[in-house]
Amino acid sequence: MNKHELIDAIERADQAINQRNLAALMDFYEEDATLVIEPGRLARGRSEIAKAFKTIFDFFNQGLVVTQRDFHIIEGGGVALVVCNLKLTAEGRESSTVSMERQPTYVFRKSEDGDWRCLIDNSYGADVLNMRRSTG
Repeated sequence: MNKHELIDAIERADQAINQRNLAALMDFYEEDATLVIEPGRLARGRSEIAKAFKTIFDFFNQGLVVTQRDFHIIEGGGVALVVCNLKLTAEGRESSTVSMERQPTYVFRKSEDGDWRCLIDNSYGADVLNMRRSTG
């Protein structure tokens, strides 16, 4: 079975995150994309998404590492739903190690240039249903 081109796009985005390369990462997103920062809190558009990632990188002391595997892709009408397993590790704040696994859901749209770009980035997947926005 051939590797879907969306997997290559996601792996490039992971590499951009791991290298803190915001320019490369922003090319991964549609101009009007939405990122779930945390349940109940969204970043809309590339500008807000870039600001959110800068804050995320700072929160994890520039040590965030993301890897993904076990991709399931459902494609139709120039749009694709991607579900997979994500592992996030980082040194975190004040040298505390962070390690977590999630099952994100992503929605992609095939652009006029033929590249797949992320339209909705929900790294929490269905867990957003069970989580409340943190306060304080």
